[in-house]
Amino acid sequence: MKNISYRIEKLGFDKWFQDNVDLESLEGFELARVSAVHKDSYTINNGENDVFAELVGKIIYSAVSVMDYPAVGDWVFAKFYDENTFSIVHEILPRKSLLKRKAPGKKIDFQLIAANIDAAFIIQSLDDNFNLRRLERYLVMISESNIRPIILLSKSDLLTSEEVVSRISEIQKIMPRLHVQPFSNENESGLKNVKDLLNSGQTYCLLGSSGVGKTTLLNHLIGKSIFKTKTVREKDSKGRHATTYRQLIKLDCGAMVVDTPGMRELGNISVETGLEETFAEITELSEKCQFNDCIHVNEKGCAVLSAIEDGQLSEKRYQNYIKMNKESAYNEMSYLEKRKKDKKFSKFCKTVMKQKKQS
Repeated sequence: MKNISYRIEKLGFDKWFQDNVDLESLEGFELARVSAVHKDSYTINNGENDVFAELVGKIIYSAVSVMDYPAVGDWVFAKFYDENTFSIVHEILPRKSLLKRKAPGKKIDFQLIAANIDAAFIIQSLDDNFNLRRLERYLVMISESNIRPIILLSKSDLLTSEEVVSRISEIQKIMPRLHVQPFSNENESGLKNVKDLLNSGQTYCLLGSSGVGKTTLLNHLIGKSIFKTKTVREKDSKGRHATTYRQLIKLDCGAMVVDTPGMRELGNISVETGLEETFAEITELSEKCQFNDCIHVNEKGCAVLSAIEDGQLSEKRYQNYIKMNKESAYNEMSYLEKRKKDKKFSKFCKTVMKQKKQS
């Protein structure tokens, strides 16, 4: 196996990648990590510099879905040119994790958020943005990707310490094992505790709606105001996008953070594992249902419905579970149907091209 440079290891190329990547095929290429994704190009880092990159034609023409393209945080094999000022990405390496969601709007497809994330910071602010149902959606998405979730509650200066503790208990009542950390960008309380959560060589992701303070927090983590921030609207506490694209930032402590634009839509496709882990008590109750195929809506002998009647299970939490379950199943069915059509069209195009060559 080829020796991995210290600089590459510091970018997060840990033992998992060394065990799962064929480094013998690195001959003629360099290892690099995708640090930013633009419309038709990328920025990659080889452990020394950020370099502009484009994809080799083979990746573009063989791609059958968005998941065949690089995401921020991906590791790639690349060739560098013109004194490392330009590069071509030739191969995307196996992913330890891939954070994705349904594309916004009516389009039934995946949207890539980031790859090879170790832990995700879900940020909700302690004003009108605080929403347990939205938090559950984030947790489903993260758990499906096998990423460790950490909850950060921003704007703690807006509430009394008793009110902050009450909000934390609301979260831990439904997810007792979650790590929840309040903080304030305004008076900087709790910021040291947030920084202490960061480990060298690990990659983190900042997730949350616009206006919760992600960019301001990132500036605090960096130690200077590099990124622009925007104020929220006073009438509804809704924020405006400060971050416009996803990017990987290396901190002085050795940790890496992926900043993402605020998300207003959190649609899910194929998130059975995420639902099971996020709604663990419902998964556990379902094993006691009278029928194995119980869908927990109106069946006799349903342990989940009985738990709601007894007050053991929150009605709102149950409704969110049912809603996401139906949404995920519908989107998955639509996505598979779309993939079938795409494959048929691709096959048709190849047949036409073959006939043209023969004529």
